[in-house]
Amino acid sequence: MNGPNPADAHPLKGFAQVCYIKNTVTNPNIVIGDYTYYDDPDDSEGFERNVLYHFPFIGDKLIIGKFCAIARGVKFIMNGANHAMGGFSTYPFFIFGDGWERAAPKPGDLPYKGDTVVGNDVWIGYDALIMPGVTIGDGAIISSRSVVVGDVAPYTIVGGNPARPIKERFAPETVVTLQRIAWWDWPAEKISRHVEKIVAADIDALVTCE
Repeated sequence: MNGPNPADAHPLKGFAQVCYIKNTVTNPNIVIGDYTYYDDPDDSEGFERNVLYHFPFIGDKLIIGKFCAIARGVKFIMNGANHAMGGFSTYPFFIFGDGWERAAPKPGDLPYKGDTVVGNDVWIGYDALIMPGVTIGDGAIISSRSVVVGDVAPYTIVGGNPARPIKERFAPETVVTLQRIAWWDWPAEKISRHVEKIVAADIDALVTCE
């Protein structure tokens, strides 16, 4: 057996609160990897509603890797939430028109922090908030109700507001090896054959599967 079908929106039969969201996201600027799931008993297919201020004219992307676990209430704030801060008022007069459009900011006036990128095998806990332009490394864990305002190193646990490192999950040399192995890119059949080693913590055993 090669594991669940990544093209199945609801891989747990009779349990619709878990959704492989690659199959339900329609915005081309939201890119989701295989097997990444969103857990929400109210609307697991409605993940896109949690990607806030994602205006097409800005062009920033939300990129989430494979095998990520995203809990209910997780929200991503995109660059469209930013207001110009160099003048006396931060109010976006120009969007309302009727003469106020002449106060439109010039290119470069609005803060732009680039794409938001979540690596592979990342666990994002309940009600976490991810701010624009953040990169979260492979294997990281975001604690519940954290506010992530800066990059998170691979295989690091962070928490709080603003989120700060709590613990490194593994020794640095193990992290380097895990990222080299990149088991999440293996064919499904190979992952299935070695799944016990993937969920264990014996790096030498996992290396033998390469």
